[in-house]
Amino acid sequence: MKRHKPILLLASALLLVPGPLMALKSDRQQALEVNADATDGTLGDGTATLQGNVEIRQRTMLITADIAQVEKVDGKVRRFELNGNPVHLQQEIEEQGLVTAEARKVEYIVATGIVTLTGEADVVHPQYHINGEVLEYDMNTQHFQGSGGDSNGRIRIRPVSYT
Repeated sequence: MKRHKPILLLASALLLVPGPLMALKSDRQQALEVNADATDGTLGDGTATLQGNVEIRQRTMLITADIAQVEKVDGKVRRFELNGNPVHLQQEIEEQGLVTAEARKVEYIVATGIVTLTGEADVVHPQYHINGEVLEYDMNTQHFQGSGGDSNGRIRIRPVSYT
């Protein structure tokens, strides 16, 4: 895969952002690797867009998307928006195991710690499985809220069964 200098510079900017889904502390201390087929945008304040086979990896965290937009204000990343068919996320979380998630759109607002999964959102945690049209996760309080999803427009939460 061809690497572009702007993508590597963008990766450096992304290093300041904490990982979603309550990552292993050791993940946040590792280098962030960002790969994509193309990039367009500013390396300063503004929005940069990564397109085609977007892959963001930081130790146990892996995010894949078709398109990723990164917005910076005052030299700091303010917001991520990832779009795909679907966007895939996976990461080890503290003392619990692997969490996987997917949705057509994932938005992360850095200052608030809010991650919003929209469009057939589906999260599998070692203890539960939750899906709906919109799932919002507050990384600070580890609180989920959601809406819609099944044929009745309801959210669905169920324990993970062990066989």
